Amino acid sequence: MRLLESKPEKKQQFAGTTLFSIALHFGLIFLAVFATARAGVKKVDKDKEEKVNYVAVKKEPPPPEVKKEPPPPKEAPKPKPKAARVEAPRLPKAVPVAPPKGFQVVPPVVNVPTALPAIDLSKATTNADDFTGKGVAGGTAKGVEGGTGKAGDTGKAAGVSHDTPYMEFQVEKAVAHIGGATPEYPERLVSSRVTGQVIAQLVVGENGRYQPGTLKILESSNEAFTEAVKRALPGMRFSAAQIGGQKVKQLVQMPFQFNVKG
Repeated sequence: MRLLESKPEKKQQFAGTTLFSIALHFGLIFLAVFATARAGVKKVDKDKEEKVNYVAVKKEPPPPEVKKEPPPPKEAPKPKPKAARVEAPRLPKAVPVAPPKGFQVVPPVVNVPTALPAIDLSKATTNADDFTGKGVAGGTAKGVEGGTGKAGDTGKAAGVSHDTPYMEFQVEKAVAHIGGATPEYPERLVSSRVTGQVIAQLVVGENGRYQPGTLKILESSNEAFTEAVKRALPGMRFSAAQIGGQKVKQLVQMPFQFNVKG
């Protein structure tokens, strides 16, 4: 017996299969979405439920208070020390100096006598020891080494005569030019308008004046300038050097500048 398939039955089977497939896919999609959503919720819940441990931070103790020391008591002002009394130097006592140890020099005869002088044969006229040629010319056999006196001086001490002028470093108050005459520019050099300088060395006495005969020209750029200085020196005024309040002589070096005015 031959069975025949019914076509409507096949169509009905195909429709059921389709509905089952759709339901199955829908269920799978639903499960996938649900699982995904559930996983996110669990993750959030897990984050929320995570235990957090807090550690208390140990506070540093505050620094100890620094006690301010009270200011030291003010010291009473110390009395000012009294200025040391300085004794002014005193001038050395005038002591005659001895002549140098040496020999005499026979001076040339200037005036020839026309009459014989009286001769005393009982008295020695010369000392042979004074003409040995040894020592300092102008000295004597009885002189002292280092003496600076003359042959006729009776002093016994060597050294410099008390009348010798002092140097600037030896005095308390040095010589100062205070006025009087000044060297004039030589008229014969005006046309050439030459400039120059003269350095002179001289002695200023206790009276504040240049001592004649003590001038020494150390440097000069022109002889005309030298002559101008020589003419002016006698009229120049100085304040004398002092030691211990007493005026003394001083050896001075002075520069003189020469320039054409105008």
